[in-house]
Amino acid sequence: MRLFYADHFVLPLPAGHRFPMEKYARLRERLLASGAFAPGDFAVPEAASEAEILRAHDPAYVDRVLRGTLDAAEQRRIGFPWSPGMAERSRRSAGATLAACRSALAGGWAANLAGGTHHAHRDFGAGFCVFNDAAIAALAMRAEGRVCRVAIVDCDVHQGDGSAAILAGEDEVFTCSLHGAKNFPFRKQRSDLDVELADDTGDEAYLVALDGALARVFDDFRPELVIYLAGADPYADDRLGRLALSMEGLAARDARVLGRCHAAAVPVAIAMAGGYARTIDDTVAIHANTILRAARLFAPKEAIS
Repeated sequence: MRLFYADHFVLPLPAGHRFPMEKYARLRERLLASGAFAPGDFAVPEAASEAEILRAHDPAYVDRVLRGTLDAAEQRRIGFPWSPGMAERSRRSAGATLAACRSALAGGWAANLAGGTHHAHRDFGAGFCVFNDAAIAALAMRAEGRVCRVAIVDCDVHQGDGSAAILAGEDEVFTCSLHGAKNFPFRKQRSDLDVELADDTGDEAYLVALDGALARVFDDFRPELVIYLAGADPYADDRLGRLALSMEGLAARDARVLGRCHAAAVPVAIAMAGGYARTIDDTVAIHANTILRAARLFAPKEAIS
């Protein structure tokens, strides 16, 4: 098991910017302080190569990101300005999900302590997303011959529209998105399975919907690898969420997704995706609970005594 991070690559943001970049460093600190992980469990990933990124993204768009020639409208759509740090961090975040997938296939599970940039489309970025790490990783695992069937189980509160668009027509990659029906993005794409939820959906209704979705993923599609986008933003006190899940409900969500992976012996790579709680410690706690749940569930039997 490895936890991959790139929070030390600085992404300068304007004062008052809504995206809570500091949550990533706080998450790593919290996990290290938990005692569940040793310093050697954390690793800085290699940046995704241009060849890896180009399986999912348009060459001209990739060139504009890497060379710093995105125009003002493109930068506004992404949600933060271009900088060398933005380009490098975006490559490293994609690299972290690639590394997490490879590590999960070797050891059962692993995580990118950021990632889940599911609003990035083939030829544009949006919603704080530059490169689509889940799509890049899913296509890479197939191209490398590691697996044939990959499922992306997206439990961020916002639809994984970029993943759906990039992977449309990829029959061996199954995109499943549970999201707020009236939330961003307002022009939805068609995933292989979309579960649209009404505003203020709470724990019970959410978990019923999730159970139905997981049956489709595991019983019908039968993946060989799952990429799990464990967004913290379905939380009731999330500023951008509009759903009403409690901390306990989110823990039950993680238990269901990770439990299905474990029961089916399907490796899982976790990405954190969104989280914008009014109190940042709530977001960090939700993300930490996801990682700690995976660590307990996938722990070798001899480590449990």
